[in-house]
Amino acid sequence: MSDRNWSHLLDVPAFPQERYAKLADRLAALMKTQNDVLLIQAEAVLALEAVATSLAQPRLKALNIITSPYGAWFGDWLKRGGCEVVNLVAEAGRPITVDAVRRELNQHPDIAVLSLVHAESASGILNPLEEIVRLSREKGVLTVVDAVASIGGHSLDVDKDHIDIAVIGPQKSLAGPVGLSAISVSKRAWAMLNHGNAPRGSMLSLLDQKEQWLDTGRGILPGTPAPLEFFALEAALDRVEAESIDVSQKRHGLAATATRRALTALGVELWVPDEEASALVTAVKLPVAVQRADLVSQAKIDGSDISAAVGPGTDYLIRLNHTGLRANKEPVLANIKALAHALRHHGHSNKVDKAIEVVDETYSSAAKQ
Repeated sequence: MSDRNWSHLLDVPAFPQERYAKLADRLAALMKTQNDVLLIQAEAVLALEAVATSLAQPRLKALNIITSPYGAWFGDWLKRGGCEVVNLVAEAGRPITVDAVRRELNQHPDIAVLSLVHAESASGILNPLEEIVRLSREKGVLTVVDAVASIGGHSLDVDKDHIDIAVIGPQKSLAGPVGLSAISVSKRAWAMLNHGNAPRGSMLSLLDQKEQWLDTGRGILPGTPAPLEFFALEAALDRVEAESIDVSQKRHGLAATATRRALTALGVELWVPDEEASALVTAVKLPVAVQRADLVSQAKIDGSDISAAVGPGTDYLIRLNHTGLRANKEPVLANIKALAHALRHHGHSNKVDKAIEVVDETYSSAAKQ
């Protein structure tokens, strides 16, 4: 790979100015929203920081749900701007419960903003998004949703669920480029973002983005756009739209189902039950006395993608990745075979033939429906 000639990526023409707005509209369609959509010229962590920094102000109280390091960072960014932040931390490595959210909202009637991550690729869990945003709406609380990993892998309907701010990135389930992200912003959110403490003259300023792009007719983006990233995003959206976002979600769900059934056949312990599991990665517990680094190093065959889980409470978890283009039968089989090989290397016999048969049956059954 290092000897490959990449010179064809040099001297790329400018991305056509009139197609930026079209890209935003195509992303809005995937998010199922009529809200404004901003194109952020950086990966999604910067978009999330921009949202928190632009919202943050003294006298604003926020309920920040933490189910991974990303949620913790978001709370820190809000605090940096003077917010009073109530951090609701889930059991380590687990999704938050609706009851816990309801309890905090009832105990803090002055909360104005609620933030959460939808699906966690760090630990393979899924937070109950629809129930949480419904609770927020009933309380008149503005909602911020990190849907970076979930868009394309799980249902996301921004307008139906009344999500005020949603952040997405194309590099996960949409299998697009890493260097761009997008933010949908409701009218109610713009009103809250327009305050005296808002950053200006900054890459973190959503008001700057509004004034310099939305309010000027959505022509050329401010700054110096990177054409390669935008051409790549356009190509990724072509592929997603050809498949359809609904089919993409079903494909991710099928990959997750096949993976989980096969792991059960292998005798591996799943980390969370089906209703709490994301369709992006599947997390499993390591057998007793098996070192994670050793097992991951052994779980490598062509086409497999197995790695350590990330965040508190995940020290004994590994992840089988079936996100984006990996949400297909062959990558699922590669992961199962690689894990079976690694387990056998560590003295754990398993029924790999049965597990492979389960994957075949799952996909065959889906094809008949």
